[in-house]
Order: sequence, then C-alpha cells, then structure tokens
Amino acid sequence: MGNYFPRWINWLPLKIAVCLGFVAVGAGAAASYYFTPKYTRVGYEPTQPVAFSHRQHVGELGLDCRYCHSYVESSSHANVPTNETCYNCHGPDKGQVKKDSVKLAAVREAKETGKPLEWIKIHKAPDYVYFNHSVHINRGVSCVSCHGQVNDMEVVKHAEPHSMGWCLDCHRKPEDSLRPLDQITNLNYKPEQLSREDFYGKMVAKGATLEQLAETIGAKEEAKPTDLQSLISIAEKAYGPKMTQTEVGCQIKARWHITPPEDCTACHR
Repeated sequence: MGNYFPRWINWLPLKIAVCLGFVAVGAGAAASYYFTPKYTRVGYEPTQPVAFSHRQHVGELGLDCRYCHSYVESSSHANVPTNETCYNCHGPDKGQVKKDSVKLAAVREAKETGKPLEWIKIHKAPDYVYFNHSVHINRGVSCVSCHGQVNDMEVVKHAEPHSMGWCLDCHRKPEDSLRPLDQITNLNYKPEQLSREDFYGKMVAKGATLEQLAETIGAKEEAKPTDLQSLISIAEKAYGPKMTQTEVGCQIKARWHITPPEDCTACHR
C-alpha cells in the first residue's frame, strides 16, 4: 500500500511542540514584565538634586501642594517648582530659613549660575497617552488618588501603577475618588469628618434642589425633604450617622454630571 502522507509529516508534531514552547516562554516573559511593578514603575524612588522632604514640608508644616505645583488647577501639565520658589523661603535675602544648609547647596548654585534645577521626573505618562491634570483636579480628584500619601513620604516615589486598567477602574466608578474641591489638597481628608449640614448646604447654595439631593441618596418618593434638616435625616437613615465616601462621591458625580469617558480616544489622541 502506498504512503498517503509525505515524510515531512513525521516531523510536524515535533515542530508544533517546539513552536508552542517558544510561545509559552514568550508569554511567560511578557507576563513577568508587563504585569509587575517593574513595568508600572511602582516603587520607583529616584534621588533628586535637592533632598526635599514632602513629609516635613507637607505633612508636618502643612505646605499646600499648589505652592510648588502652582499650575495644577489651570494647566494640563503639573509643573515642578522653580529655583525661585525654593528661594522664597530659603533665600538669604528672603525667608532665610536654613539659608546655609548643605542640603540647599544645589539651590544656591542654581541661583548663582541661573541654571534651573534639574528635577528627575517620577510620574511619566507614555507619549501615546493624554492626561490633563486640571480636568481631574477641578472635578474633585485629589493628589493622593494618583500619587499616594506624599505627605508621609520622605522621598517621593511612584506609588500607583497608572496602568490603563487602573485608570479605567476609576473612570468606571469615579464616586470612589471624588471629594469637595476645598478638600483636594487636604491629604489627610476623611469623608466622615465632613459635616452634612455644611456639605449639603453648599450643594443647595450652588443650585441643587433638595429633591435632587434626596433622589441621589435614594430616598423614596414619599420621603421628600422639606428643608435641609429633613434632607440630613434622610441621609443619616441611608448612610449612617457619619458621611461616607459613597455618599460624597455620588452627590458630586450627580451634581456635576461626571461621566468619565471609557473609549480609547479619551486618552489615546
């Protein structure tokens, strides 16, 4: 009986096995890189030209983030402080705080030479990703949501993955991250410390009706509030005696019609 298959067929199973082996090795190598902190830069903590302690300046002294990062509310790009910003407090002809400190030698040199401090960038979005700082800040997303508790960091590090999936998690459920605008740079913010009377009072002052606020809480049709106190009573029954992040976030999301885009063109332009 003649052969129905050519001789090279005998080697086909071995060739397939070898190819599958290469695919498995490649997939494993990709997973070990793209799904680990090395790829997302989590933990990256470079040494800066000036040993600036966020823990001391922000956590202990209460310096507002916007003093150094002055354009975050109006610019798509968050600026780093210029040498003159440092000099406002530490310059010998200005604040004179620790003006002769060895740690500030680079600041003094930059002042004398006119060459700006070369800060090392920690958080960097890929070139194919568009991120607007001011849009997020002006809708109630705090610094800590993306940068972590920098007020507790001696040296700032890359605290969050900033991966596409990580960003989408927030876009799909923004109420978990939203807070009042006057709390954006309060890095120790806790929703339970807010006063319902103050929170809902400001909402009403900005044009929200009691019925709208009650509807967002989830009040039944027959439980319509007649005044601010009755609205607060409805909120207490729904969420408990103290404010919660869900309560705060859902109200802000509803009042400002926050619907973060989830399509590709939102970030890839």
